[in-house]
Amino acid sequence: MTEVADLHTRIDELETKQAFQEYTIEELNEALTSQQLQIEKMQLQLKFLVGKVKGFEPSNMASEQEETPPPHY
Repeated sequence: MTEVADLHTRIDELETKQAFQEYTIEELNEALTSQQLQIEKMQLQLKFLVGKVKGFEPSNMASEQEETPPPHY
């Protein structure tokens, strides 16, 4: 009888471990899905910012070639 009891104990432990693993996998899947959505949102925001930066007017400052040298030259 002790062998049967030992087998039942081992089966219970395996079922517990399997249930915990299923729970962990589901939690990791939810975290991964959430992170993927955040990445996609950040990519859209980055594209928007790049478009804004590219659309900036050029500076009112003259380029180095157009500037007159300072008096100490």
